[in-house]
Amino acid sequence: MAAFKGWEMREGSRELVRACREVPPLTATDALVRVAGCGVCHTDLGFLYDGVRTRHALPLILGHEISGIVEDAGSAHRDLVGRAVVVPAVLPCGECAACRSGRSTICARQIMPGNDRDGGFAERVVLPARFLCPVPGADSNPDAPLGRMPGLTLRHLAVVADAVSTAYQAVERSGAASGSVAVVVGLGGVGGFAAQIASDRGAEVVALDVDARRRAEASRLGAGLALDPKEVSGKELRARVATFAKERGVPGTGWTILECSGTAAGQQTAFGLLVHGATLMVVGFTLEAVSVRLSNLMAFDARALGNWGCAPELYPAILEKVLAGKIDVVTPTMFRPLSRIAEALADVHARRADRRIVLVPDEEEP
Repeated sequence: MAAFKGWEMREGSRELVRACREVPPLTATDALVRVAGCGVCHTDLGFLYDGVRTRHALPLILGHEISGIVEDAGSAHRDLVGRAVVVPAVLPCGECAACRSGRSTICARQIMPGNDRDGGFAERVVLPARFLCPVPGADSNPDAPLGRMPGLTLRHLAVVADAVSTAYQAVERSGAASGSVAVVVGLGGVGGFAAQIASDRGAEVVALDVDARRRAEASRLGAGLALDPKEVSGKELRARVATFAKERGVPGTGWTILECSGTAAGQQTAFGLLVHGATLMVVGFTLEAVSVRLSNLMAFDARALGNWGCAPELYPAILEKVLAGKIDVVTPTMFRPLSRIAEALADVHARRADRRIVLVPDEEEP
């Protein structure tokens, strides 16, 4: 059997350890993907640093933002061999009642790489092949240019697997559209893409972030107003957004509020922005508890929705926008060799990384 290298999380450790895996015999529905890139997500940090439990027992190779080349596949998916693909971060079974009813993100048999089985912080990964999303116009060279965005390659598309797709589904489900206000709380990986996607849909975007570097990038992401929620908060914050809405000629009601910070403070801020007819999308995750008055949802005739991952059927449309240059995944992305994974995770954890880090397998010493 062939072998490949990866970096695994072990019980009781806050450091990943280099490990070797044998490629298992593929079932009829499996695919062996050579990793082109794997993005570092705050979910990975939650597993490693914050005590969030993986569903699969440790040791486990983390990483769920994967793009790559299908090197081999079982008999049911031989047509994928040699294709460049994006791996959806949540792979449903496609057959259960939830999947058949259009709720595949709550499939009880879903597979999340780096959570339910070994993930993409490795040279290769074995996954269910059914919902892998082929990349139009891509070949087997992960560094070849793609689409209309200068510099775009298959490696950049790793962030489509989760950060872009999660933001896309959240914005789509929220109903944000032209003639409305979309407030994005937290301009990190997911939030930055949420701002771009809401702007592409024609919404007037307000960006909230405590990081001055991110606020400085807000206009490039399509935001017309960027505010620090530590400096402008509570009723004053809501008033500033209302003034912005009036200046842009859109209603002061029916706002979309996308909570992408994954912090208790961010969730508190987002809930405090409820107005009549608002939609609150909870996209970020935190273990911290938040105290809110749920009656505000009733009083404002508002709604609150959670968003977990993205349904596989949305990925082709997302890739179409990325390849057309309507969603920029090049500027907010940086590459690091997989051998420097410890440094990359530490930088993201300490908030030193100002762009989304994508780990690229490299030639390490034996």
